[in-house]
Amino acid sequence: MTAPRKRIAIVGAGVSGLVTAHLLHAQHDVTVFEAQDRAGGHAWTVDVDLPDGPLAVDIGFLVFNDRNYPHFEALLAELGVESRASDMSFSVSDGADFEYAGNGPRGLLANPKHLYDRKFLKMVAEYIRFNKDAKALMDGDEDPSLRDWLRDLGYSDYFVHRLIVPQASAVWSADPEQMWSFPARFLVQFFDNHGLLGFRDRPEWRTVVGGSRRYVEAIIARLGSERVRLGAEVTAVERDADGVTVTARGGEPERFDEVVLATHSDQALALLTEPTGLERERLGAIPYLPSELVLHTDTSLLPRRRAAWASWNAHYVEEPMGTPAVSYWLNNLQGHEIDRELIATLNLTDRIDPAKVIARFDVAHPTYTPDGIETQRRHAEISGVNRTHYAGAYWSWGFHEDGVKSGHRVAAAILTAEPDRAIA
Repeated sequence: MTAPRKRIAIVGAGVSGLVTAHLLHAQHDVTVFEAQDRAGGHAWTVDVDLPDGPLAVDIGFLVFNDRNYPHFEALLAELGVESRASDMSFSVSDGADFEYAGNGPRGLLANPKHLYDRKFLKMVAEYIRFNKDAKALMDGDEDPSLRDWLRDLGYSDYFVHRLIVPQASAVWSADPEQMWSFPARFLVQFFDNHGLLGFRDRPEWRTVVGGSRRYVEAIIARLGSERVRLGAEVTAVERDADGVTVTARGGEPERFDEVVLATHSDQALALLTEPTGLERERLGAIPYLPSELVLHTDTSLLPRRRAAWASWNAHYVEEPMGTPAVSYWLNNLQGHEIDRELIATLNLTDRIDPAKVIARFDVAHPTYTPDGIETQRRHAEISGVNRTHYAGAYWSWGFHEDGVKSGHRVAAAILTAEPDRAIA
């Protein structure tokens, strides 16, 4: 017997919302609401005006790899969207004499004085030891906090603050100061997933040809543009025993059988007219950290020495900022062969020459705490309950692959679960 078609509202046209809609639209009537005037969320491509014409540049989701993004790779293959090889090199710089890049001896010793700096050489030796200790932690049963683990193994503050913290906070877009309370295994597994442990057998990194909007456009083409409402900011989601009422700004309330909240966790909570205690607790455990992202051409935000330039350039600062500080060298990441350097800087934006600014953007990334990591394991306590489902990369590591996987999980739940399951 064929299951009846349901009317399903999906709030948020980021990767999780689009994947959910993509997987459901053949069997159900889906309507995607997106507050912005574009779809894609962190799949954000902008056009930069150049003498030879506009150039598509990604400023949000940048790269994926062939080892840890199987769902995303499968999605691109299904949609017929091409990718090309990229580079995942990493550097740290204080804007003066301390700077290095992890892309080989030339980058490591971009400042030749480091060859005679005992602290720097010890840092390199500690990194080799860290790779071994990290793999031992993943194979064991203990799970101390990052602070306790690094302290108990005797790592120097120099190594921790000038390598581990900048690297993790840059790639993760995380608050460096909050990382100390992370379970060490969580951070180590993150490093391993992104090929940041060891020097050999690293994954191949890739970027979407023409910008990540190519896959977004391909999904919308399959859904039908009439199913994706841009500029439709949802202001309220009200659940009852018979269905869900969704209200968008300037529109009339609409009835649906189920709703998927594929927004940030804090946004999802704010939409619910009557959130349950569990929803408040779970969604509130994974807050988002706002940041400013500036697209520009000011190379002073890259390391002083060209040999230390890398795709991801973390800014080392003595005083805690509460936000990550990193500059992405987009030419190197996305293969732009043009006569100027395109850079996207996250925070520290007051250092950028205003004359070299192309555009400014407000962005946000999930911030993880021990409570948030525990919440990730309890997704089913609130998702699939009261005709409401929650999708988003924040339910895992916060990367694009996690957004795709979350869309798969929610779509599967809708196809198999009872929509009116209520919290006891």
